[in-house]
Amino acid sequence: MPPAVVLLSGGLDSYTAAAVARRDGFDVHALSLRYGQRHRLEIEAARRVASALGVARHLVLDLDLSAIGGSALTSPHIAVPRDRQVDTAEIPSTYVPARNTIFLSVALGWAEVLGASD
Repeated sequence: MPPAVVLLSGGLDSYTAAAVARRDGFDVHALSLRYGQRHRLEIEAARRVASALGVARHLVLDLDLSAIGGSALTSPHIAVPRDRQVDTAEIPSTYVPARNTIFLSVALGWAEVLGASD
């Protein structure tokens, strides 16, 4: 089976993406990142998902983005908003600057090592 790298957060979207990749005949290599987020539930959920799907490998990588700052998810000095109204014109304080771009870059690096094009 050809290898595929899937960014696995433990949430429904990444679980579904990994399951579809597996269904489509890929040897799934799951990548989860501890990026300095306040909670550990994300990584615990990703471990359970990786186990349930029987991925080829689950790599949990430390890449602390808290030094960059700018997010309530990674900074103990910014309050996480609760019970707030969503304002589509405003970037929420829980946005982690460039997180997904950084994650994709790391996933691309691992895919290169694995010889994966997916």
